[in-house]
Amino acid sequence: MVEHDARTLDTIFHALGDATRRSMLGELAAGERSVGELAEPFAMSLAAASKHIKVLEAAGLIRRDVCGRTHMCSLDPVPLMNADQWLGIYRRFWTDRLDTLEQLLRDAPLVPPATPLPGKEGE
Repeated sequence: MVEHDARTLDTIFHALGDATRRSMLGELAAGERSVGELAEPFAMSLAAASKHIKVLEAAGLIRRDVCGRTHMCSLDPVPLMNADQWLGIYRRFWTDRLDTLEQLLRDAPLVPPATPLPGKEGE
């Protein structure tokens, strides 16, 4: 079983718990973006976008490099891999359960369709 620091996972899942931050991560998966570019699709100020970015940074999900007045952000996939490993425990649990259910359904005898009782047709 993969051991993970609970506090680290809490921080990662907290960061992933917000749709805006997940969207920002999706943008960063395609390549480096400035804070302004990350804020653009949302009706928010640069200050609000920066707060979201700070949460992502605290979780280790992104890195920010300052180039003059421009803050460039990039994705760090390692914490996502750690979260995926932790989730993998439960993925295996459900896969095993669903495989068992599938086998039970395959092995179950087929129930023939109900046949009408004699003399009850067309009444």
